[in-house]
Amino acid sequence: MYTPDNWIIIKLTTEEATFYKVLAGWSGGYLDGDAWRMNSGIEEVKESADYYDFIGNSGSVYRCYKGSETIRMNIAGVLAQLRKAHPDIVAVISFEDFNSEFNEQGEKEREHVK
Repeated sequence: MYTPDNWIIIKLTTEEATFYKVLAGWSGGYLDGDAWRMNSGIEEVKESADYYDFIGNSGSVYRCYKGSETIRMNIAGVLAQLRKAHPDIVAVISFEDFNSEFNEQGEKEREHVK
């Protein structure tokens, strides 16, 4: 399980599909620098009173605390590179917008299976 100091949700939109990923950051200390990770893609979300557990396509779990959804220096550079390389595909969305879109997308997929 990964528990970042800060996190955001990245929305990747292509002609074929829309994907959501967690971009997570850890603030370094005196002996080590800042670090970041991006999950494989959000497959499921479990909510508790204080945090969200984002379960990735690979099975990894990112425990993201609700008050930590923000861009800090530990992920700002990565986000800038992603936006520069793919300006028409990459967007940052709030958890509220993600939750609405993700649930709607899931309903459409479930209807398609029927």
